[in-house]
Amino acid sequence: MPDTDPDADPNTDGAAAAELIDAKIAGLGDWRGEALRRMRGLIREAVPEVVEDVKWRKPTNPAGVPVWSHAGIICTGEIYGKGSGGYIKLTFDKGASLEDPAGVFNASLEGNARRAIDIREGDTVDAAAFKALVRAAAALNAAKQAKR
Repeated sequence: MPDTDPDADPNTDGAAAAELIDAKIAGLGDWRGEALRRMRGLIREAVPEVVEDVKWRKPTNPAGVPVWSHAGIICTGEIYGKGSGGYIKLTFDKGASLEDPAGVFNASLEGNARRAIDIREGDTVDAAAFKALVRAAAALNAAKQAKR
């Protein structure tokens, strides 16, 4: 069953979305681009059939926000600030429902639905633990979709 997303941009197919994400990464031109590239690679390794999209494109953010989905949103990749004062925020849509024994989530810990990982310059994220979260998010989405 194809992964359809009712919020997907109808003018952006998977290849176009991937190109937009590539351009966003290249346009950052600093550690944030490298970090986002690494996390994107880990997402793709964890769930090879992941669907990439770019959402919420607007005049103040024409490049939009990278979104990775599988039977629903797994996570988004937002960029805040610039240079050493900036950071990347990977927000898991249903993160509060996921087990995180390694403590990878470090932001948005109070909410009932989302959890996030803020990555600042010099931070390292445990690749195996991150991929486990991505796989768990995809499995949760698939289980919820199967109940429909």
